[in-house]
Amino acid sequence: MLGLILRRILWMAPTLLIISILSFIIMQLPPGDYLTSYIAALEESGEPVQLEQVAALRARYHLDDPYHVQYLRWMSGLLKGDLGMSFEWNRPVIDLIGEQLLLTVVLSLVTLLVTWLVAIPIGIFSAVRQYTVWDYLFTFIGFIGLATPDFLLALILMFVGYRLFGVSAGGLFSPEYQLAPWSLAKVGDLFSHLWIPVVIIGFAGTASLIRVMRANLLDELRKPYVVTARAKGVSPVKLLLKYPVRVAINPLVSTVGWLLPAIVSGSVIVAVVLGLPTIGPLFLRALMSQDMYLAGSMVMLLSFLTVIGTLLSDLLLLWLDPRIRYERQER
Repeated sequence: MLGLILRRILWMAPTLLIISILSFIIMQLPPGDYLTSYIAALEESGEPVQLEQVAALRARYHLDDPYHVQYLRWMSGLLKGDLGMSFEWNRPVIDLIGEQLLLTVVLSLVTLLVTWLVAIPIGIFSAVRQYTVWDYLFTFIGFIGLATPDFLLALILMFVGYRLFGVSAGGLFSPEYQLAPWSLAKVGDLFSHLWIPVVIIGFAGTASLIRVMRANLLDELRKPYVVTARAKGVSPVKLLLKYPVRVAINPLVSTVGWLLPAIVSGSVIVAVVLGLPTIGPLFLRALMSQDMYLAGSMVMLLSFLTVIGTLLSDLLLLWLDPRIRYERQER
């Protein structure tokens, strides 16, 4: 176990190095840079372009340097904890990410917990009661959830909320709390608005997990060890939870590596539609404006969380399924 952890940690450094190189190359592929987009935006609005200011900005952000020099400067800053300055916002990247991080993590964690707490019991119930009315009902709801894009569901709820109830489904705060300092009243207002994006973002994920849990559990319930345990008189609840469910949940645990970056990034399109103050829209805007330091820092943050999540996923699988630990010994 310790050897596995050490090997994975040692592999993290070259993995993140390769990701940083590829990310930097991809960000440089579009023609021009941030100042090119900035000049185009000024010309479209009819404002005069001051070449002296553009030249000063280009020199300030070292955009005329060769690509390898820009990459080395960016990486040296990352290693020191300096994520650089955002071109568009003219603020430190770490401050911009920090302002959006708390709300993003709260929204994503609540969505994740609700999804798992709803999907796993329903998946178990649907598998145990296969071909009953409840199974068909949950299957139908699951197909609806998989077929409905989350941004379309967001638009529908916004329309219904405004037309029928006269309230806006967007945002996470009421207008009087948006700029107010944190207090118990603001936290309560946050959770009163939180359920709408949680339902929208978690609907498709819940439907998918229900289908996965049901299919895996049905496969386990037909195996000989379950039939043998049932014949020996093991209680149905103990038999179900101790063996088949524990094995059937493995594919869900293996997705932890994807969940950590999803917790930070969130659902970008839904966040844009609902106007949520999360990291997703900020990341999208940085990519569109070619804000190199802001976009690159977010890519590295998500990559680091993916690597850590993969390690946690492997460790959870080792703890959950003894067959994985004994595989090498049997060979």
